[in-house]
Amino acid sequence: MSTFASLLSEIVESLLPTVALAEDEEETVEEESTEEAEEAEEEAEEEDDDDDDDDEEEAEDVFPKLREDAAEGVCHSFKHHFDECVERVTKAQEEPGYADLDYKEDCVEEFFHLEHCINDNTSSTLFKLLK
Repeated sequence: MSTFASLLSEIVESLLPTVALAEDEEETVEEESTEEAEEAEEEAEEEDDDDDDDDEEEAEDVFPKLREDAAEGVCHSFKHHFDECVERVTKAQEEPGYADLDYKEDCVEEFFHLEHCINDNTSSTLFKLLK
């Protein structure tokens, strides 16, 4: 029975808003000023730490380029089917009475085939680059 009571109390707590008393403005201003000072100190320390990292430039993300190359190369047929499907669906949506149709085509299957092909063809190259 205690499990049911705790479940019920958790549901009630999640649905009802939590009410808290507002603090005085003076206390809030003092806390904000001390928090701002602490944040400024932390930022200064981080800047000192970041100076060492400036020498090492962050590498450019190659994944978007790999995906684009795979979509245009090896996975061209899947991309072609997906693009045709998107064109068909867009054209169908523009026709009157589309909202009343029982069956509305989507391109989920074509999308998954394309993504599967792209992921299969980019994963090995990407993981080699990440080592």
